Amino acid sequence: MVDQEQYARYRDDSKVLAAIGEHVAAQAARVTMRLPRAVAEAAVDAWERDELGGRGPDSHEEYLLRDRAAELAFVGLAISERGRWEGEEVVIDLDVASAGAALRASQ
Repeated sequence: MVDQEQYARYRDDSKVLAAIGEHVAAQAARVTMRLPRAVAEAAVDAWERDELGGRGPDSHEEYLLRDRAAELAFVGLAISERGRWEGEEVVIDLDVASAGAALRASQ
């Protein structure tokens, strides 16, 4: 049986984490990043890609993969709109939420 008190604490913890997130967003809306050309181009490709067809219900793993693909597309959009190419790199002021999503995906 699931410990309901434990999950009540988790809900409270989630609210505290969200409050911290509000402070982070107020202090660091964007972070300047340098990305290699190949990675940046793949992100732009994800933004420009059309996903055809419908979707059925996602498993937990499928949901995570789709969510990460969406985050990559948002990075691609940011690169398309405000990225600055410098040789083999792009310099981009990336939303801190997208930077965080990329960091979580790497862990």
